[in-house]
Amino acid sequence: MAVDTASSGQRIPVPPHRDTLARRGSITLSAHPRLRLTLMLSAPLLWLGLIYIVALAALLITALWTVDSFTGTITRSWTLDNIITVLTGSLYQTVTVRTVGVALLVTLIDILVALPIAFFMAKVASPRWQRILVIAVLMPLWASYLVKAYAWRSVLSQNGIFEWLVAPFGGQSPGYGLPATVITLAYLWLPYVILPIYAGLERVPDSLLEASGDLGGKTWATLCLVVLPMIWPAIIAGSIFSFSLSLGDYITVNIVGGANQMLGNLVYTNVGAANNLPLAAAIALIPIVIIFGYLAVVRRTGALENL
Repeated sequence: MAVDTASSGQRIPVPPHRDTLARRGSITLSAHPRLRLTLMLSAPLLWLGLIYIVALAALLITALWTVDSFTGTITRSWTLDNIITVLTGSLYQTVTVRTVGVALLVTLIDILVALPIAFFMAKVASPRWQRILVIAVLMPLWASYLVKAYAWRSVLSQNGIFEWLVAPFGGQSPGYGLPATVITLAYLWLPYVILPIYAGLERVPDSLLEASGDLGGKTWATLCLVVLPMIWPAIIAGSIFSFSLSLGDYITVNIVGGANQMLGNLVYTNVGAANNLPLAAAIALIPIVIIFGYLAVVRRTGALENL
């Protein structure tokens, strides 16, 4: 087989294509895009199934076992006693309400703080300052979780920095407890809320804001009627991060929460000191069910389809 070159007109032989297995596979994949997509997604979906779904199934199975009170060994006999105890026990009900309340409050605070910051980054700051502010938002993520939590323990302690700042105005530090837990968690998860909202605001065309102003729309009317509906999926995405991370946290509560407990603390205690893995698995099912319920409610709003 030969072809003519454009410059000299000489015929240069071109070797024929070999009919190899790789070439046949390439031709088949190029002609069947759905098959190509299926093969591309098979590995991550298999990994997700093994790590996530199988782990959840193992957790549910473990919750149906019991622990021998005499020997401390796990008895693989099927029973709903652990789940009934978790659902009916006043301790678990109180801790569940407290955990959900803290997670919702942290999420609300992060959204209220993230909205003006993200709006300034996306619509007011110059491109140079946008890059600087994005780096500033990401910088806390470079520090250790424990370092940040213990830093807030120092700030909120008696005679700490917070009390030193508010003492001239008659204020005092909240100390260790639920307020300190909410403050610390809100700080820890704030970058995870700012970044999705910032990405959502960047997709809002500036022309829409200008058109709203030209038609007589005030600032708050433009934000509520034009901007907010368009960035609602981004707000939902940020809320999923802060709510789920707060719901499963237990380290921050141990550091700044004082004597208060959340669901994560009960799981940690039953896995470690109490050596009751089935009961810990039953407790761990509570935040999982709450997260699935939260995602179901969010899905009904249609926000997940626009993420």
